[in-house]
Amino acid sequence: MLSFHADDVDPEVIVTELLDGGGAVMLKGLFTQDEIAEARRIILMHSDAEAAKVTHFQGAAGDRMDLQRRVWNLLAKGAVFSRMATHPVLMTILRHFLGTGFIMGSIAANRILPGGPGQEPHVDYPYWDFHAPETHPTRLNASFPMNAQVTVVLDPFTEASGATAYVPGTQTALRYPGPEDDFHGRAVRMIAEPGDTVLFFGAAWHCAMPNRSDHERCAVLVNYLPKWVKPLEDMPGALPAAFLDGASRELRQLLGFDYPYPEVLDRADAVNAEGRA
Repeated sequence: MLSFHADDVDPEVIVTELLDGGGAVMLKGLFTQDEIAEARRIILMHSDAEAAKVTHFQGAAGDRMDLQRRVWNLLAKGAVFSRMATHPVLMTILRHFLGTGFIMGSIAANRILPGGPGQEPHVDYPYWDFHAPETHPTRLNASFPMNAQVTVVLDPFTEASGATAYVPGTQTALRYPGPEDDFHGRAVRMIAEPGDTVLFFGAAWHCAMPNRSDHERCAVLVNYLPKWVKPLEDMPGALPAAFLDGASRELRQLLGFDYPYPEVLDRADAVNAEGRA
């Protein structure tokens, strides 16, 4: 996996790698250890206090879902998550990858405890139900991106702790992986340390692996989308009015306020709403 530090990021090289290369890059040390500790503290507090939340791709491991815990709607749970979602390095890369008006589809935490199961190999939203390709448009392909995934690592991602596995290059041919694809025989791991960030195109086949270590493995997961793709989470609907009123320009963009559609056009102002003139 190509690796970059904040001061040597090359967006064009990264975009080419995401689309035509391995499909993932490592961004080293974007966040301080204090930020990592704060994010982890908040996630564990909510995870320990709340009932189990909806999750995905558990397959046959559904009877051990208590060992994989999701915490959703992170923007409402601590300012550190707004800083993570709008980090200037990420914003710069994503403007090149998804267009300047891109939005956020979701920001959540995935916490896998010791003994926690892995996931089935999959692709991510909005492709994540491509196991039913007939429900998508004909000739849909990955020649342009409708997804970017960011994993902010909060605990060591090792072979033992179940670091995310992915098959490099599979993002170029959009389809859902099946048993015939020998995913586990071809996959490599996203080995990383707390504070590292992995940015990848979610059309690449990937999955969390079982945690066989003596410590949990926690990460912040952010899904970004082109401005016209329906988000996964209704984040404005879940956020308090005070948060929305005080949101930064970048956050307002990520929450979809810069793009008015869908709109009740019968009630819209009588203006020439689109076009160059």
